[in-house]
Amino acid sequence: MSSSAQEPTLFGKQERPAPRKPAPALQLPIARVVLDSPLAHIDRPFDYAVPADMDANAQPGVRVRVRWSGQLLDGFIVARGENTDHVGELAPLERVVSDERVLTPHIAEVSRQIADHYGGTLSDVLRLAIPPRHAAAEQADPPVASEPFPASPNVSAWRHYDAGAAFLRRLHSGEAPAAAWLAAPGLTGAEDWPAALAEAAATTAAGGRGAILVVPDHRDVERVCAALDLVVGETAYARLTADMGPSQRYRSWLSVLRGQRSIVIGTRAASYAPVANLGLFAVWDDGDDSLREQRTPYPHVLETGRFRSSGAGAGLLVGGFVRTPVAQQWVETEFLRPISPNPQSRQHQVRVTIAGEGHEQDRDAGARAARIPSLAWRTASEALKSGPVLVQVPRRGYGIGVSCAQCRQAVHCQECNGPTVLPDSGESPHCGWCGKQVATSECTNCGSTQRRVSVVGDRRTAEEIGRAFPGVRVRQSRLGQVLDQVDDAPAIIVATPGAEPIAPNGYAAALLLDGWALLDRPGLEAGIEATRRWMNAAALVRRSAAKTQIVLAGVPAHGEVRSVEALARWDPIWLARWIWQTVVNCHCLRPAA
Repeated sequence: MSSSAQEPTLFGKQERPAPRKPAPALQLPIARVVLDSPLAHIDRPFDYAVPADMDANAQPGVRVRVRWSGQLLDGFIVARGENTDHVGELAPLERVVSDERVLTPHIAEVSRQIADHYGGTLSDVLRLAIPPRHAAAEQADPPVASEPFPASPNVSAWRHYDAGAAFLRRLHSGEAPAAAWLAAPGLTGAEDWPAALAEAAATTAAGGRGAILVVPDHRDVERVCAALDLVVGETAYARLTADMGPSQRYRSWLSVLRGQRSIVIGTRAASYAPVANLGLFAVWDDGDDSLREQRTPYPHVLETGRFRSSGAGAGLLVGGFVRTPVAQQWVETEFLRPISPNPQSRQHQVRVTIAGEGHEQDRDAGARAARIPSLAWRTASEALKSGPVLVQVPRRGYGIGVSCAQCRQAVHCQECNGPTVLPDSGESPHCGWCGKQVATSECTNCGSTQRRVSVVGDRRTAEEIGRAFPGVRVRQSRLGQVLDQVDDAPAIIVATPGAEPIAPNGYAAALLLDGWALLDRPGLEAGIEATRRWMNAAALVRRSAAKTQIVLAGVPAHGEVRSVEALARWDPIWLARWIWQTVVNCHCLRPAA
């Protein structure tokens, strides 16, 4: 140690020698790093010097830690270079977190496009695209190798569609077809939509490319996984869902990154899966709210699929029982080609009847005003002879609204004027806002003290139907207690929209109650959303020769509301086209003549 280093300073302490600067890498000494920060003004790569001892591991795509503005931040190396535009000396990389190249060039490009499209930052999208690192998962043994894909996979589920065979041929040959697929209702087993998705993925894999299948929730994931097990085997695909544990999810994601799995099935978390040589990106039921990310910048899986398929030269498949306005716009602009059921399949579609319009005895105001009209009771009674009956109720709970029994005026809370709800049979009503008990008092309009439930929920509906059909099993499926599947024994299944369980051979009939509640939802897309929920439930009904299989109650005449008419005609394309033309022509913005 030199004598100068031992001399005391003004404060009686020795000066600390300046740290030695690491030697730079000999080749490509500059690393361009994207910082993991939501700040918009640093949404760009920053240059850092690569020390010689990190040269081998500091490759594009790896996680690194750098110092920025006096603090340590995580980031990703997106490129290595020779020169920099920075004036002055560059700060070195602090360390390479892992030598796993988790950010592929394709995902980096797509993430940048999504961030620009939605007005977000690249780091926000990368946080959605790349799961948090789990060191133990990186060190774990690789999964069992998948079996070879069949050269000619089964494609029987696509025989119900005119352009289905041509779409699969183009996928197998390495082309990039883009299609809007309108699925046929009433199909079960090996002909249902999960089997069709599995066959499309198997056909793509047989051609040497990968596939990503994105569905709304875990129940749909389970159905597609069951179909994939039959078509390609249990070890041929990877699952990616948000409800998986950190270790399990990261290990499954690594199996895709390392090329050990070429087919991915999952919820919106799977839309950024790093599939090598992507050949198909498929989205099922793109109108479902769960396919839109709940965190900034709120990207939708449909747009993610568009960017990924365009950047990778892959096929794009947008499927569902309805056609959303966005998908219809892409069809009208010829970005997507339609795939629809063939005439033979359309002849055996489910039959829908609007309460008050089906039979002569039902064509009166009383049948239209009744919550469960006589047609619905007759349909359910007849269908219970051959299988389960589905009853869709839009609202959860027992009594959602309470009103005067004589004049029908709504009862409100005396404290906050909130709506009054009835939690259960025999209990006292309370306020739905502040939770305080609402005392029984005279009606301000007529003076009556009698009350009635004005808006009925699923639990009250199950109670009423149980009394009407003694001896018949009544089961409920709702948020918090969702049934995945029911057997084919006669039973009544009361479910809220989106929680309808699957019957192996389809339901014998379906009753869609309180249709007004779906039509009265706030938002510009209430009509198409109501049609989507009705059709998703009606599609679970088996094909039959019966005159009436689905009864829709509590809605105006189908000639008055286009959403109701689209269900009665089973023509969702007509509704989507009308909405698209209305937006294009701006009829709603033109002043009256």
